[in-house]
Amino acid sequence: MILAVFKPKGPSSNQLLTQIKKLTRIKKIGHAGTLDPLASGVLVVAIGRDSTKKISEEVKKEKEYIADVKLGQNSTTDDEEGEKTKWEVEKVPKVSEVSKVLEGFIGKVKQTPPVYSAVKVSGQESYKLARKGKTVKLKPREVEIKNIEILNYDYPLLELKVTTGPGVYIRSLARDIGEKLKTGGYIKQLERTKVGNFKLEDCIALEKIPELLVIQTSPK
Repeated sequence: MILAVFKPKGPSSNQLLTQIKKLTRIKKIGHAGTLDPLASGVLVVAIGRDSTKKISEEVKKEKEYIADVKLGQNSTTDDEEGEKTKWEVEKVPKVSEVSKVLEGFIGKVKQTPPVYSAVKVSGQESYKLARKGKTVKLKPREVEIKNIEILNYDYPLLELKVTTGPGVYIRSLARDIGEKLKTGGYIKQLERTKVGNFKLEDCIALEKIPELLVIQTSPK
């Protein structure tokens, strides 16, 4: 079974999987695309051996996010969790200037993942090395950002709707937008609203999953 569950702000994606394993008593469970602990939204979950073999196809599908970007500061984690550094902003960018900068991020672009991410460095997650105080240098990689729409702009807050291909870090996007605007920037709040054909309204409550499994396996 492949379904969408709503990941609330707080637990990691893997912690949510652990909850599902306890509810279903099924060990073989995977997900399509990690959401950071401070992010919420659609998490596509595969339950059972046959479904986990197919989950890689879901990972490749289009994703959609609502992102609140805080300008005027940088964060060590590129989100609300990190230590903040205030930028000396000489000029607050106009909405037309923001739009022009955003256009430069649409298409296939090179993006460097956040240091505090699960990207492997010599077999170990980058964030674990960073938390030990080690210097981590990640290489930029090509990703695709299909569309960026301004939903609201009232400096220093910029609300965006972002549609992406696989592998895009919205935290990196916020950081890079801030650099181009010469204001700094990080993700204040993030919600994933869509993965492939799964939308927020399709999300199943955790407690309903065992019931769905019973229905699916019941003889017809």
